[in-house]
Amino acid sequence: MQKFHLAQVNISKLLEPIDSPLLADFVAQLGEINALAEQSKGFVWRLKGENESATALRVFDDEMIIINMSVWESIEDLKEFAFKTAHASVMRGRNKWFAKPTEAMLALWWIPENYTPTPQDAKERLESINKNGATPFSFTFKDVFLPNV
Repeated sequence: MQKFHLAQVNISKLLEPIDSPLLADFVAQLGEINALAEQSKGFVWRLKGENESATALRVFDDEMIIINMSVWESIEDLKEFAFKTAHASVMRGRNKWFAKPTEAMLALWWIPENYTPTPQDAKERLESINKNGATPFSFTFKDVFLPNV
C-alpha cells in the first residue's frame, strides 16, 4: 500500500521589500522558526533558497510575494507545528508585515511518500483553490480531504 505525505504551500505579499526596516522583526525570526519546523514531529522537507530560507525565491510574477513550502507526515503534525508552537505567535503579527490576502494563500495536498513538490505544483494547487474551492486536489485546514489510497 502506498504511503502519502502532506504537502503545504503558503504565500504572503510583503508590505515592503524583505530587507526593509518594517520586515526586520519578521526576518529576524525566520531562522528560529525554520529550525523549529525541522525539529518538529512529522517534518519531512521544506523549500530552501539563500540563507536556508525561501524568502529570496521568486516563484510568482509579483516580486513582493514570498513562498513557504513544506512536507509533513500527517496533517496532525503540521497543525501541531502551525498552531501550537512559536510559529503561531509569529503569525499573529502577520498584519504588520503582509498585505491582507485577496485570494487563497494556503493550499494542502497529498503526495506520494518520496515525492518532493515543486513551486509549480504549489502554484497549480493555489490556482485550483482559487478557481474551484477545496477539492481532493487542493484543500485547506477547514476542508480536509483524505488521500486516495
